[in-house]
Amino acid sequence: MILIADSGSTKTCWRLVRNGTEINNTQTAGLNPYFQPEEDIALCIAGEAVPRLHVDASAIRTVYFYGAGCVYDKVEVMRRAIAHSLPAAAIEVNTDLLGAARALCGREAGIACILGTGSNSCFYDGRQIVRNVSPLGFILGDEGSGADLGKHLIGNLMKDMMPSGLKEKFLEQYGLTLPEIIDRVYCQPYPNRFLASFSPFLLQNAGEPSVRKLALDCFKSFFVRNVSKYDFSLHKVNFAGTIAFHFRDILEEAASRAGFCIGLVVASPADRLIAYHSYSQQTCRSEK
Repeated sequence: MILIADSGSTKTCWRLVRNGTEINNTQTAGLNPYFQPEEDIALCIAGEAVPRLHVDASAIRTVYFYGAGCVYDKVEVMRRAIAHSLPAAAIEVNTDLLGAARALCGREAGIACILGTGSNSCFYDGRQIVRNVSPLGFILGDEGSGADLGKHLIGNLMKDMMPSGLKEKFLEQYGLTLPEIIDRVYCQPYPNRFLASFSPFLLQNAGEPSVRKLALDCFKSFFVRNVSKYDFSLHKVNFAGTIAFHFRDILEEAASRAGFCIGLVVASPADRLIAYHSYSQQTCRSEK
């Protein structure tokens, strides 16, 4: 059996696969070795992910983990954290962006993007990422992400740059005061998750012109500051992530206005990663 995990800043999707067929799945909090110590990640995997899959850990022969923050020395941190629970498995750790590229483009060249809690993009040659504009995180970048949308929403509401009725609706729905918002953003852990948690409010009020314009501007910024650096004249722009999936109509409008063509859009790369790795295993067996 193989275990495939796709982890963003907010959640991790775990898929247990046998002979190309998913036999179980579960979800845990996002696991990012840049923000979480190895011990906490290992505890989440051992205490939540593996028990919920209802499988003998020794039966899992290969793990493919795709995660935000899995770069440089953090790859080994994640590999060790997984190995605590699955010592017999071969473990491959890659970025969530490579996971999105493999899911969206398979073995063909293309542009792959993530729009979830954070955002990212790359040009993929069918085997590996050959160009990546740094996302820079939600303070300096992450254009078009849930955190970016939430940041602009809060800023506009609190500076009275949106209709007063919308501000009242927001405060009634979330029960937050300005001091509480400031504390959550500047003093508490995971401010990106906090800001991204307001994206459902934007979706609920997408018919409001000021909300649509906010989302449109954020998505246009994503295209201009990131995707424009790749060869988009020959390739459609593909997306994975809940923001891209649920805001697709506004995303497509932003793409059209900026001169880009949208290709595949999926909420999660997990299903397509199952197909990708199942095909790889079948190919390896047929070549033996």
